[in-house]
Amino acid sequence: MEAEILVRSSAPEDREWTDELLRAAWGGPEIVTRGRVHDARGLPGLVAEWRCERVGLAIYRLESGACEVVSLNSLIERRGIGSALLNRVVALARESRCRRLWVITTNDNLSALRFYQRRGFELVAVHRGAIEASRRLKPSIPLEGLEGIPIRDEIELEFRL
Repeated sequence: MEAEILVRSSAPEDREWTDELLRAAWGGPEIVTRGRVHDARGLPGLVAEWRCERVGLAIYRLESGACEVVSLNSLIERRGIGSALLNRVVALARESRCRRLWVITTNDNLSALRFYQRRGFELVAVHRGAIEASRRLKPSIPLEGLEGIPIRDEIELEFRL
């Protein structure tokens, strides 16, 4: 990108934009990982800006020496936005003395699997059939995902800090 990407903490004036992005990406602010419903509005977030426009959002949570990337969304693919957001989450996790950074994605999300592995994340678990339980918590999770792949499993990736 010819202009620099700015990553900053989300602010109250980002709330409407964040809510719209979460609705478009996740069907609302509730995100389910490992049997836990996260209200993304109550978690810390980072906003990426490029040319004075908001172009990406990362939502994360710190707990027990670990940092989970709950959501990472880039509105412009392959421009370094996701990497800039992830790099900032890594820095925040290190500042918080976390030992690991982890993320859950679903078996259909091949672009996320590629993205995280190219940035040093390793597959540490496949939680077979986990989406069935997640659908009980959030019934709007679709049966079929990207490229027509049935959504069934959670895949856990980890980056050691």
